[in-house]
Amino acid sequence: MELIIDACGWAAAVDAKVNLDHALLPLVGRPTWLVPVGVMEELVALNRERRGLLLSLLDERATVIDDGTEHQHPDDFIVALASERQAATLTVDRALKGRLIQAGCPVIEVVDGHRLRRIDP
Repeated sequence: MELIIDACGWAAAVDAKVNLDHALLPLVGRPTWLVPVGVMEELVALNRERRGLLLSLLDERATVIDDGTEHQHPDDFIVALASERQAATLTVDRALKGRLIQAGCPVIEVVDGHRLRRIDP
C-alpha cells in the first residue's frame, strides 16, 4: 500500500515520537511513502521555524511526487492522489480527513498524542 504524508500528520507523528515502521505495520503493512512536493515545501519552511522534523528520514524513505502545478493547494493534490491510487494518508487535519473519507480513502491519524489509528471510509 502507498501512504501519502501530509505536513501536519508528519509533524504530529514526529512530535509524538511514533516509531512509524512499527506503528504502521498493523495498519497498512510496509507502505511506500509518498510526499507531494507542496507538502515537502511546507515541511522545509516549518523546519526553519522549529527544528527536529526528521526531514532526513523523509528524504531517505519517501518519494516526492510533483503535482505538476505550482498553483494547486497541497490538500487538493493529496485528495486527488489518494483517490487515484487508493492510498492511505497520514494527517491530523480535520478538513482534509473529511475530504479523504468522502472520497473513499483511508486516513491514518495520530491519537492520544502517541499512537496511530486507521480510519476507513
